[in-house]
Amino acid sequence: MPYRRLPNTDQSRLHALRTAVQRASEADFSDQVLSYKTITEAQRFLLVFENQVQQYHSNFETKVNANKQYRHVISNARMYISHFIQVLNLAAIRGEIKKEQKELYKLDPDTHYLPDLSSEEDLLVWGQNIIDGEAERQRLGGFPIYNPSINKVKVYYDIFKEQQVNQEMHRRNTERVTGDMTELRQQADALILDIWNQVEAKYQNKLPYEKLRSCQNYGLIYYYRTGEKKLTPDTDKAILQLRAQQPELSL
Repeated sequence: MPYRRLPNTDQSRLHALRTAVQRASEADFSDQVLSYKTITEAQRFLLVFENQVQQYHSNFETKVNANKQYRHVISNARMYISHFIQVLNLAAIRGEIKKEQKELYKLDPDTHYLPDLSSEEDLLVWGQNIIDGEAERQRLGGFPIYNPSINKVKVYYDIFKEQQVNQEMHRRNTERVTGDMTELRQQADALILDIWNQVEAKYQNKLPYEKLRSCQNYGLIYYYRTGEKKLTPDTDKAILQLRAQQPELSL
C-alpha cells in the first residue's frame, strides 16, 4: 500500500478540505464516512481558512506593490539629498558661502565628501540635517541654494518619511497575517489528519485497490515508494483468485 502525505501548501489544504466536505454532502445520512462533529467542524473551518488565505495573498500583493513604490521613493530622496550636498560643497569651494557654514548642516567644513546615504536611517538623519542647516543659514542672512532648492528636497524627504511609516504599517500587518496563517495551517493539518484517519478506518477492510480508490475519492493523497508496485484492479482480482483457491477450513 502506498503511503499518504498531508498537503504542504495552502491550495492543497483547501483542496483536501473542499473534497472531504463535498463528499460528505453527497453521502446518504446513513452512510456517512465522517462523524457529524468532523463534518460540521470542516465546513466551518473551510470558510475561515478560505477567507484568510485570500487575505494573505491580497496582503502579499499589496506589500510587493508597496515595496516597489517605496524603493522609487527612497531613490528620489537619496538623489535630491545627495545633489543638494554636492551643490553646497561646490558653493563652499567657489567661496559663495563660507566653509564654516557647512557646520550648520553637520558637515565637515574641511572635506567635500558626501556622507554615507546608503541606509534609510542615514537618509533620515542627513535629510533633516540639511533642511535644518539651510533654514539656519538663511535665517543668518544667507542666500538660498537652488538646483535643487531646499523646498524641492523637503518635498521628496517628506514623501520618504511618510512612506517609511506606511512600510512599517505594512510590515506589522504582514507579521500579524503571517502569524494567523501559521496557526490556521496547524489547525488545517490537524483537521485533515483526523478526516483522513476516519476515511481509512472506514475502508480498512476493503481490498487494496478498492481501498485506495475509495480513500482517494475523499481527497487522500498517496505516494508510491521507489520500486513499489502500483495497485491496479488486477491486484484485487489476484487476491480474490488466491482466496478462492484456498481450501475451506473444516470446523
